[in-house]
Amino acid sequence: MFKHRLVTSSAVVAVLASAITVAPAGVSAATGGTTRQISASGLTSFSSGTVETDSGIQQPELGPGLGDSGSTAGFSRRNGVNRSRSIELGSPQVTGVPVTAGQGVSSSGPLQVLTSFNGLNHRNQRLANGGNQFSLEPPDQGLCVGNGKVMEIINDVMKVYDASGNTLKNTTDLNTFFGYPAQVRRDLSPRVFGPFVTDPACYFDKDTNRWFADVLTIDVFPVTDKANKISGGDFIGTNHLDLAVSTSADPTGPFMIYRVPVQDDGTAGTPDHGCTGIPPFGQSTTPSNPNACLGDFPHIGADANGIYITTNEYSFFGNDFHGAQLYAFSKAALASGAATVAVTQIDTHGLDNGNSGFTLWPAIAPADLNSSANAGTEYFLSSNAADEAHGNGSQAGPRTSNQLLVWSLTNTSSLDSAPAINLSHSTLTVGQYVVPPRSQQKVGDDPLADCLNMNACSTFLEGFADPFAPNHEYALDSSDTRLLTVAFADGKLWGALGTAVRASANTSAGIEWFVVNPTASGGASLVNQGYLAVSQNNAIYPAIAVRPDGSGVMAFTLVGRNFFPSAAFASINAGGVGAVQVAAAGLGPADGFSGYALFNFPNPARPRWGDYGAAVVDGSNVWIASEYIGQACSLQEYTTNTAPSPFGSCGKTRTALANWYTRITEVAPAD
Repeated sequence: MFKHRLVTSSAVVAVLASAITVAPAGVSAATGGTTRQISASGLTSFSSGTVETDSGIQQPELGPGLGDSGSTAGFSRRNGVNRSRSIELGSPQVTGVPVTAGQGVSSSGPLQVLTSFNGLNHRNQRLANGGNQFSLEPPDQGLCVGNGKVMEIINDVMKVYDASGNTLKNTTDLNTFFGYPAQVRRDLSPRVFGPFVTDPACYFDKDTNRWFADVLTIDVFPVTDKANKISGGDFIGTNHLDLAVSTSADPTGPFMIYRVPVQDDGTAGTPDHGCTGIPPFGQSTTPSNPNACLGDFPHIGADANGIYITTNEYSFFGNDFHGAQLYAFSKAALASGAATVAVTQIDTHGLDNGNSGFTLWPAIAPADLNSSANAGTEYFLSSNAADEAHGNGSQAGPRTSNQLLVWSLTNTSSLDSAPAINLSHSTLTVGQYVVPPRSQQKVGDDPLADCLNMNACSTFLEGFADPFAPNHEYALDSSDTRLLTVAFADGKLWGALGTAVRASANTSAGIEWFVVNPTASGGASLVNQGYLAVSQNNAIYPAIAVRPDGSGVMAFTLVGRNFFPSAAFASINAGGVGAVQVAAAGLGPADGFSGYALFNFPNPARPRWGDYGAAVVDGSNVWIASEYIGQACSLQEYTTNTAPSPFGSCGKTRTALANWYTRITEVAPAD
């Protein structure tokens, strides 16, 4: 493995050019962006893997300075990783909640489940790398499948299986895989902290026979230096996209890593986007890059010519949103393992009638059946109800909309030589969508809550009685209204987002789905749309994959009055969605630290879930992955402290602070 280095070492050697083009009437102004060069940072591969060793609670369990909107606790509401302004600023009363018929849940259903197995879970995540990890929520599900292999990547571990779910490569933590020190070394004095790696995703490209994995990496001060007023774990301000590309068709072999600085404050070859602010609550160290931006929520897509990563850019230490960013790479250059690759960055600031793009989710096509229109086209979808899609996002927005933005990136064939790509968008009228409420869970045992409610147990767990007790079973974060999935198949775009729905007397969380023809005469047109809702329950975090013939599967978490968090799915085609089926029924309620006030001070608890699922086509079948709860235990089982099952592990099925699981399922879509 290669040594840790800060983002400024990512060898940015040039800023080449920018271009502006004129778009057709009725379509937004297009932009070509700026191009710079990024040098490869070296090779990596899966580690040999180690047997999990559970030492019980080891403070600090939660990373310093990271939280609420991130994966641990204690971060100011003004800042955060995986931010959602629409959630953090509260939910004002909005009108127009869609009314739809609530579906039932089929005991068998029309779709055939071919394979289903548990993927990575919180216990795997926390105990990886010799236990030198923090407790994290949520998993952020990434999945890619090809050549008889299945690669799963989540916060903050990854693993390779065969098509039957057998392990080919053991759990490897993301810090190690991407060439960084461990998240934390509690055995050293002073403790040593590694960078915060988050928001993973992956993609298998059939055309090049290569595997791609990307993350956002946020740099921190590694050690406490009192003489220079530095606290270990505090944010530096620099952050970067790390993109790993396999050097062969086998994901168990080597990967080449490329690091793209995204702080956009004029350092390390980045543009200066004017981000400002002050360090977050709890951070005593002055950042080295106080005017840094943050490249949040990266997601990966592809067409015949390029690999595309989009981010949501916030002021790292401030209270505003700048705009979605698009980073385009030549797929051929990445697949060749080139020593230097070009990346073209496009800023969507102000492109939507003066407002900025938010969560431009890039499309992935099955069997690499990409669009060849306009010398190669990659598509994206986005929504505009969120606060971020209005002004600078610092004020509460409408939280509701009936518009869907269809983005086209054209001339992508130029990425192989002299990039001259152009981004434009059109706006479609769709059914109303509204920021969804939190998702209630079926009532069950939540031993972490019970422990915090008992002075003796809370003291054993955290060293003091919980001042916020009593704690109760919580409702899950249902996301906001951002796009959460986009596929390009059968000449159409398929997307979905979360929305409030009314399928019974009460408002719940559901899904609005869209089918779009992006090349219709006169511009993009809506083929079909609709809602998926389950009466008295919630359907959250959709992910869609569609075969070349237009038949597909939509995965999501099903949770509510009748269900613990469960991995569910439904068929989807241009005519609509089918019956809801359950791939794996949840065994108990979510019972993780993000749902309890003690671990979120000074902010209200935000019970994390998601932040996204995954669905991909492999041959004639679809693989899906969602978060669910795959264990349950009582307070008595939780507090048992007998080797080899320490306190809080419930017979090695969870950790003391969280109990989430992921579920991977292969489904045969209906023809």
